[in-house]
Amino acid sequence: MKKSWALIDAASWGIGVALLVLILIGSVSANSVSEEADVKGMSQLLNRPCDEIYAVGEGETLHTISDKCGDPFILERNPHINDPDDVFPGLVIKIISSPARKL
Repeated sequence: MKKSWALIDAASWGIGVALLVLILIGSVSANSVSEEADVKGMSQLLNRPCDEIYAVGEGETLHTISDKCGDPFILERNPHINDPDDVFPGLVIKIISSPARKL
């Protein structure tokens, strides 16, 4: 009788460890899928067009928007921006893209 309880106890520990390993593997693969989606979403954000009325996206700065849209005078055209470092997602700004330069 004592052997059967020891066997049951060992089996329950083994099953518990196996479940823990499966949970850890599942969370690692879910994180990698999430990171891939973040990278894909960021590339779509950076490739979106520059309209005259532009809503700042997650992770964008005035410098990155200026480079992307070809407008070096964003601050001058947007007097409601008091601090160039205080730019947040959803902030609406005016953009006037410069014509593409040929080298």
